[in-house]
Amino acid sequence: MIAPRLHSLGDAALLCELPPPATLAQQQQIWALANEALQWPAVQEALPGMNNLTLMFDPARIDAAELEMQVLAAWPQLAAAAIEGRTIEIPVAYGGEHGPDLADVAAHTGFTPAEVVRRHAAGEYVVYLLGFLPGFAFMGGLAPELATPRRAEPRVAVPARSVGIGGAQTGVYPLVSPGGWQLIGRTSLEMFDPAAAEPTLLRPGDRVRFVVESVHA
Repeated sequence: MIAPRLHSLGDAALLCELPPPATLAQQQQIWALANEALQWPAVQEALPGMNNLTLMFDPARIDAAELEMQVLAAWPQLAAAAIEGRTIEIPVAYGGEHGPDLADVAAHTGFTPAEVVRRHAAGEYVVYLLGFLPGFAFMGGLAPELATPRRAEPRVAVPARSVGIGGAQTGVYPLVSPGGWQLIGRTSLEMFDPAAAEPTLLRPGDRVRFVVESVHA
């Protein structure tokens, strides 16, 4: 098991970072460390990221060097935390005005647009974390052959609920936002509703399937 690299972030935060690539197994180890660290009296908050974890601690109770030793001692004993996620289906209208970059993704990958859609919808994705925007889920599981670089010039305003590919990841923009991901479709589901009892549709550990609602040239 690869031990995390540890870096102090000021006097009251410690970054625990694993080497790329991000995998589900490594993300589960990050979740396990977060759960363990929250039991330590000096740790005030645990913030999982993609392949990393930031621990906020009380410097009056422990210093960074002591916390580093505690992390490294605990790491080999951790059992990967398999969060009991839900399975969420997200209907997508692919291509056309909803997915203006579908043809570009097809050209980059060498597939037809229909094959890009088929492969994208065939995957099972796991939510690693939420970030960037409220309700924006960073997911693992994109087929490597669909990986496509971000746009050279990001859009000023990506429409809410747009489904995109950015590098080796796929995701859904919950709100109107600037963004450089390649847009291949759009869903009718709201990803973020601040008035709801649970504002975000997705949670870490959830499994996501994209369902083809329609395909437009």
